[in-house]
Amino acid sequence: MKKLTLLAIILFAVSAKAALAGDIDTLKKGGYTLIVSGNDEHFDDAIKQKLISTFFTVYPKIAKEYNKNTLKEVKFFIDTAYHGVAATDNGRVVFSSAYMTKHPNDIDVVTHEVMHIVQDYGNTNGPWWVTEGIADYVRNEFGVANAAANWTLPAYKPTQNYDNSYRVTARFLIWIEKNVKKGTVKKLDAIMRAHTYTDDTWKQLTGKTVAELWKDYSQNPAI
Repeated sequence: MKKLTLLAIILFAVSAKAALAGDIDTLKKGGYTLIVSGNDEHFDDAIKQKLISTFFTVYPKIAKEYNKNTLKEVKFFIDTAYHGVAATDNGRVVFSSAYMTKHPNDIDVVTHEVMHIVQDYGNTNGPWWVTEGIADYVRNEFGVANAAANWTLPAYKPTQNYDNSYRVTARFLIWIEKNVKKGTVKKLDAIMRAHTYTDDTWKQLTGKTVAELWKDYSQNPAI
């Protein structure tokens, strides 16, 4: 057997590293398929397993609650080049490997992002703050480890507004569900998916405009 040259050894090592980074896991459970891949060969397998477990725990529940016609196959990609937290498009969630490594308990990033898949609003005419507010509302409702991540909904402050999005809007939605009309969020989600959102949507759902609802909320924001 001929001795490997130094160049051959280097090329072999690079190829092996690339192959490891390109590993693809295909998992199936309860009628859903999750395909996990990435480009970080050093990514902690324990974190990856938590991503997988959270998907199969929350996605079927969210789908049942909000959109039974959602995608049955979802892709996760763990990316060293992505410098946000996570992003979702066309049934594919990209996770920042750096963020998840630094914040391994923030596993309900999965819950927020897969709700975007369930939402399936596409090029909606509805406002982005409704989209993100509903996603965080669902994270609060279905999340499996929010407490471990120190993730909570913020208390009301006079500087806030209903269109601040994310957790601020999510808390407002909880208040509406508890104090105005139960089922509003599910109806709002369906309206967004049907691309029928208008400025009158809130009044049609609750009897008040969103500005009127926020005024009431600001006067008594307890949930």
